[in-house]
Amino acid sequence: MFSLLFRKYPLFRTVLYALVIAAALGIVSVVTKQVKKSPSIEDINPAVGSAGDTMTIKGSNFGSVRDNSYVELSGRRITASGYVDWSENEIKIIIPSNVQDGLVNVVTSSGKSKPAFFANEAGIPVEAPLDTISSLPVISSISPSSASVGESIVVTGMNFGSVRGNSFVLFSANREDAASGEDDSPSVAANEDEFDYESWSDTEIRVRVPDGAASGTVTVKTDKGGSGMKKFDVKTPVGTKKYSHGKTYAIRLNEDVDSIASKNAFSITLRVPRPIVSSFQPSVELYECSSEPLVANFNNTLIHQIELQKVEKGKSEADSSKKFKFSQDFVVASYSVETKINSRSVKDYDKNRVMFKKFSSPDSLVQSGDPEIVEFAKRVVGKEKNRYQQAKLVYDYFVANCTLLNYQRESTSSPKDLILSSNSDGKSAGDAYDFSVVYASVLRALQIPCVPVAGILVNADSSSKNHWWNEFYIEGFGWVPVDIALGKGLEFEPFRECAVDDAESYYFGNIDNQHVAFSRGWNEIRQSLVNGKTVYRPKTFAFQSIWEETSEGSVNYSSLWNNPIVTGIY
Repeated sequence: MFSLLFRKYPLFRTVLYALVIAAALGIVSVVTKQVKKSPSIEDINPAVGSAGDTMTIKGSNFGSVRDNSYVELSGRRITASGYVDWSENEIKIIIPSNVQDGLVNVVTSSGKSKPAFFANEAGIPVEAPLDTISSLPVISSISPSSASVGESIVVTGMNFGSVRGNSFVLFSANREDAASGEDDSPSVAANEDEFDYESWSDTEIRVRVPDGAASGTVTVKTDKGGSGMKKFDVKTPVGTKKYSHGKTYAIRLNEDVDSIASKNAFSITLRVPRPIVSSFQPSVELYECSSEPLVANFNNTLIHQIELQKVEKGKSEADSSKKFKFSQDFVVASYSVETKINSRSVKDYDKNRVMFKKFSSPDSLVQSGDPEIVEFAKRVVGKEKNRYQQAKLVYDYFVANCTLLNYQRESTSSPKDLILSSNSDGKSAGDAYDFSVVYASVLRALQIPCVPVAGILVNADSSSKNHWWNEFYIEGFGWVPVDIALGKGLEFEPFRECAVDDAESYYFGNIDNQHVAFSRGWNEIRQSLVNGKTVYRPKTFAFQSIWEETSEGSVNYSSLWNNPIVTGIY
């Protein structure tokens, strides 16, 4: 019957052909739709974990079986033995050994998911697990009851939490707090970046007295709240430090990415520096961000990520080009610092401290192990053994024997030119960056902990420019500020209360409130993608190894990083 109808009636054949074509198109459409569905991650658990833990990844479009699909953790594929289970909406893996902080992606034949973020439990603080007893921390005793800056004390009590997590120890600070908007009793927290926290348990905390601490009280603050205040005395055998003339700055950062061209799916990650928190800059707040960041604060950077999919066949690379604009607004409190040091009371360092080892050793920025730097350092200090006097001799040498350039040299120039070359007047020359990096290198070569500081210098008219200065550490006292460029007369417009008669004397041991810092020392950022490409920005307002990172493959784009803009002074 079918054969007869097919041969006899042309209309029947036409309708049949149309139905077959429609069915084929429908099947192709369904299949194509399925193929185009890239995997999507909704949640990972745990987001903070360690090697050997089982991670559960929930989402969609993973595929019912793994086949050639895989999970990428911190830029590395999970090997076959690391998969516990794989289904359309859930994957379970064993977190491998030597795991690093980074991004988690699911990759299938349909593409790569947008990333989730994973942190190694051993590398960053994690939240303390919920206690069955909900109560405030209590301090019962502090031993010893008095100590100098940098010395270790034991805080005994209860309900501190089994791990530190987001908890911290606060000390009274000798600071006028009009700028930071705090209470009448200003405080300074022990600093994790300087390794002040030595151990933490539910009943005992071992912590070092932080830089900027003053006699007054100690408080422990956890997610449950704050403890009562316990009296504590900060000894000052070496000298005194005063924080005054607080200013509040509103600062905006802007980054643009455009002219993007790539035939493959790719990602661009921006690592935006955040102003640092320190004793002279105790309050930093991100109050507005134009685009929701992937991570708001990790390794003192704010992370934005751009994800674009593969260009479809028949389209040009230009079709995938988009413009992305990012901006961040910070409110930063900054203070003038004035020190008075009795150099005869300065003692040598506790060389077993982690802080000493880190800040007296060479790194990618501070080349204190260079034989020419070591030889120069020995020649400048001669037979002087006092650490404070050694730092002063090096400062005096640069002020007397080097020429300051009021413009920024090319990024390819070497800071070592300050000690190896000379110009027409017989003096070596350099900009503020050169002075900062070489001063840190020379002091570290002498085994004096020292950091170069990067940020901006704000004029009284609210204009600003990139700037670099230093801090060196004195045992039992804390960090001492030094600004060689300003000591040599770098042009800038001071506030009335910050004007000084003798800049050369003032800027060794003191600093004004017109400095806003984004880095203290070198920030070594690990690459999140093994075969990705990274961008480093030399001689700018922050010291960090990675500013931009792209995924593997050919990606062309342009980026513009504007220098920080001061939008208000209060």
